[in-house]
This record gives sequence, C-alpha cells and structure tokens, in this order.
Amino acid sequence: MSLADLYRQVIMDHYQNPRNYGVLEGADIDVGLHNPTCGDEVRLTIRLGPGDVVEDAKFTGQGCSISMAAASMTTEAIRGKPLASAVKLAEDFKAFLRREAVEADLGELRALEGVAQFPMRVKCATLALNALEKGAKEWADGKGGR
Repeated sequence: MSLADLYRQVIMDHYQNPRNYGVLEGADIDVGLHNPTCGDEVRLTIRLGPGDVVEDAKFTGQGCSISMAAASMTTEAIRGKPLASAVKLAEDFKAFLRREAVEADLGELRALEGVAQFPMRVKCATLALNALEKGAKEWADGKGGR
C-alpha cells in the first residue's frame, strides 16, 4: 500500500466516521464559517479549561469529504493543547500546505498533504482551522462565551 493510499484511507475514515461531531452547549468558543466557493460549512465549538487549554472540541457542518475529514482531524489534534498552541498548529498546517518546511507534529492532518496540489481544495482543508483562528481571536478580544 502506498502512502497516498494510506492517506486516502485516513481521510475517508474521518469523513465516514467523524470524531467529535456535535455541538458543545455553553462553549467558550463558538464560530461558524462558510466557504462560498464550494458551499462547505463548519461550526466549531470549543470548551476551555484552566490555562485556556482546549478541554473539548466538537464540530458540525456539511461539505465535501476533505472539509469534514479536516474538521474531524482538527478537533482531535487540538484537544489537550493550550489555545495558543492550537492556533500555532493551524498556522503550521497552512505553511505545510504551502510546501514550507514545518517541524510541527501535525498528526493525522498530514494525510491532507495531497490537497496542496489543488488550490481550491486547500480552502476545504483549512476551513475548520480558519474557524479555530477566528474563534481564538474573538476569545482574545474578549468576545468569548465566558
């Protein structure tokens, strides 16, 4: 089995069996984004604990396999991380898709490497991470749910 085949399997598994699908009631961060180019939508809800550590993260939405798999992978990747580290992960992933050298542990998000060849698909792969960045900025600006 090639690496590309393995990555496709990881993406399809997250798409068909999404992790953390749902809405966190009373979330500290609750943000939705829409990709008008293709119609993908994602809503990301995050509960923060002491030290602004991501205690829980869930998503809902509709869209292509890439956007929904990426949202599932994102919620898995940010759990247990300080919010600032989660935002750094989003920045690192975007740099990875731009083919820049990245030392960060991207976990299963690496499976989305192939979308870098398709600029329109990069928007799908980064929708949940863009929601994370927007939500973190709103939180930092004092507009969070607490």
